[in-house]
Amino acid sequence: MKNNIRRLPDSELELMQIIWRQEGSVSRADIEQQVCAYHALAPTTILTLLTRLCEKGFLTVEKQGRANLYAPLISQRDYLAAESRTLLEKLYGGSMKTFANALCDSGISKEELEELRGLLKEGSL
Repeated sequence: MKNNIRRLPDSELELMQIIWRQEGSVSRADIEQQVCAYHALAPTTILTLLTRLCEKGFLTVEKQGRANLYAPLISQRDYLAAESRTLLEKLYGGSMKTFANALCDSGISKEELEELRGLLKEGSL
């Protein structure tokens, strides 16, 4: 996992999630099509967000003909791991016990709890 991964604002994270779902590079037009499937963003806004992600070191951009292709430099797994650690530290004071209690108090189902228990037992996490 890369150290010091910055937390992304929701709008930038939304684009990263689209890019992480792709295999390989993705064009701005493809990103725009997927974003606009659930809410409208101006093409200039999408381009601004992509530029910011490149400046922050989350994306690389490659010119291919008239299109720019974007690819992640930080994996979704690394980002989620960094965000999880930050969440644990900020909200639960680094205490796994406090986190587990809050998770149980949140209304997690018995099935979800058993799934988590199984993952921990298998060492899959």
